[in-house]
Amino acid sequence: MVNREARLRIAETFVSVQGEGIWLGVPSTFIRVSGCNLRCVWCDTPYASWTPEGPMRTVGDLVDEVQRCGIQHVVLTGGEPILFEPIVDLAAALHQAGHRITVETAGTIDRAMACDLMSISPKLAHSAPGEATGWRDRHEATRLDRSPLRGLMARYPLIQLKFVVNPDAGDDLAEIEALLAELPSIPADHVLLMPEGRDAAELNRRMRALVAPCLARGWRIAPRLQVDLFGDVRGT
Repeated sequence: MVNREARLRIAETFVSVQGEGIWLGVPSTFIRVSGCNLRCVWCDTPYASWTPEGPMRTVGDLVDEVQRCGIQHVVLTGGEPILFEPIVDLAAALHQAGHRITVETAGTIDRAMACDLMSISPKLAHSAPGEATGWRDRHEATRLDRSPLRGLMARYPLIQLKFVVNPDAGDDLAEIEALLAELPSIPADHVLLMPEGRDAAELNRRMRALVAPCLARGWRIAPRLQVDLFGDVRGT
């Protein structure tokens, strides 16, 4: 039974179009859960990870808000939404109300929940924060434990693997290929390369550098449509 009184800290909710992944452009209601078990140095939502903020809200309240929005697709994101057990109640209640659900996760926790698209963004070596933050060892131990990622890939029939890459530095492609070799097989066009960056010009330049690697491997380039449309701002 769904517990509509279960609570989650919510950084923000908003309506927009999905800016990333294989459902790019789909009208969506976003629920951003606050709190994360990683501390990526380039995190674009620090208010949901480095300094989690937002009120505690009940599952029932969140579902009612989504219903008022009148949009079928819901994105549960963060932070790390599946870090928190009440996310299971929220996803179940949304699913029962007829919504299609994408869950955005780093793949560090394996949890059974209602989900139509499990969108997994495994973190690469360049995500690690500096020693001075006090988070580096914990971050690395968490992201390098691939057993939850394997569990998610086995559990959910529709997944995408979204990798944040920086073609200007390091060898992200070799790291991705090494990781894929250790994981269950996935269609090549469900492996997405998403350029790191905070403005449209930088993102587009880096996307152009990813065209040849994606053509060679059958992977997808994953733009960040929300940045092109609205800039690097909250609520988009």
